[in-house]
Amino acid sequence: MKGLGEALAVKESLTKSWRRELALIRSSYGRLVYLVGLRNPDTGHYEYYGGDGDTAQAVNSDLRQVHESIFKDWVAYPLERKKADIELYIGGLDQVDRAELIDAWLRLTPYKNLVPASIRGPERRKHISDFEAILGLLKNVYGVASPDQTA
Repeated sequence: MKGLGEALAVKESLTKSWRRELALIRSSYGRLVYLVGLRNPDTGHYEYYGGDGDTAQAVNSDLRQVHESIFKDWVAYPLERKKADIELYIGGLDQVDRAELIDAWLRLTPYKNLVPASIRGPERRKHISDFEAILGLLKNVYGVASPDQTA
């Protein structure tokens, strides 16, 4: 069993690590994608490498708060800023056909999973409607005819 000092040191180390990784991501949309990647879809808990027991609970709490904060900032952005941020995210993806990416987003709606569990109602609906409006624009920009429903 870890002592309190060791548990705090592990938590601090993990926090520094995920904060450093998050800081390397240039777009807010990318940060949301990163954070959702740390959320276990079966439990809804955020998990970061090496955490257990009290450390895992503390990391989960910290990551949940950061996710909620970034999401609330994102929802408040004007549509033009969101579009520019998404284009920044897309520009940072290596070896991705942009038309295929937009087609996949239209079919699979991964942007719906970026919403923190605590966010309900208007903020959730605004995120989805704004993202769908941006997808409509990007669909034209990248020449996506319509989502391939059979894929």
